[in-house]
Amino acid sequence: MTTKKVNILGLTQQVSKVVLLAGLAWGSSLALAQSASIVMASTTSTEQSGLFAHLLPEFKKATGIDVKVVALGTGQAIDMGRRGDADVLFVHDQVAEEKIVAEGFTLKREPVMYNDFVLIGPATDPAGVKGKDILQGLKKLQAANGAFISRGDKSGTHAAELRYWKLAGVDAPAFSGYKACGCGMGPALNMAASVDAYVLADRATWLAFKNRASMAVLVEGDTRLFNQYGVLVVNPAKHPKTKVAEAQKFSDWVTSAAGQAVIAGYKINGQQLFFPNATR
Repeated sequence: MTTKKVNILGLTQQVSKVVLLAGLAWGSSLALAQSASIVMASTTSTEQSGLFAHLLPEFKKATGIDVKVVALGTGQAIDMGRRGDADVLFVHDQVAEEKIVAEGFTLKREPVMYNDFVLIGPATDPAGVKGKDILQGLKKLQAANGAFISRGDKSGTHAAELRYWKLAGVDAPAFSGYKACGCGMGPALNMAASVDAYVLADRATWLAFKNRASMAVLVEGDTRLFNQYGVLVVNPAKHPKTKVAEAQKFSDWVTSAAGQAVIAGYKINGQQLFFPNATR
């Protein structure tokens, strides 16, 4: 009887150990699954156009990795990478992107896709900017002291806008109709629509924008309005806590044939918003 009790006690202890080990293994697997995520600092245009809602679930299906998006102006997104507060950047200011690569804060820059900028304004076009030449349009806008909403947030769109003003002979727009909102693309469009102002926007956010009021595309088709997007993995040599393996998986996938096909497939009312052009 005593022997049976000892055997039962031993068996119970062995079962408990097995259960404990199984629980530890399950907990480890759960922790591993929960850690399969990265932080991506990106532009407001990719978020507000709806692209990420279309793209990122497909990436998770392919890899099991969650992507937490922080949507900012490109300048602020790049600063996040410089501080090590993001694992990967998805932005659209090639000059700033090449600079952060040269500084060693990110690894190689990979082109992903493009679309274009458009000058939006009241359909009545009181400043007479309508046409295909963005520089002439801006000159007319300044001469007419037209109402213009600038992003004013160091975003890729803001950088492009300032570049166009400079090419048009205006180093720093200071006419009374020029207002900087310090905001994202969607809010800038809303402000312009509410006061019948002009605004430079990326075409994707404009196509996804619902509150158009009496606004219309007035300048488009100028080759200078080309808008390229790139992806950059934060350099673990600068920031050792970077989830470089997972971030690189995102970069590799979004520039692969599979990722590029998902980008090409994103449309609103049958109109493609972004055009893949990765060089892999």
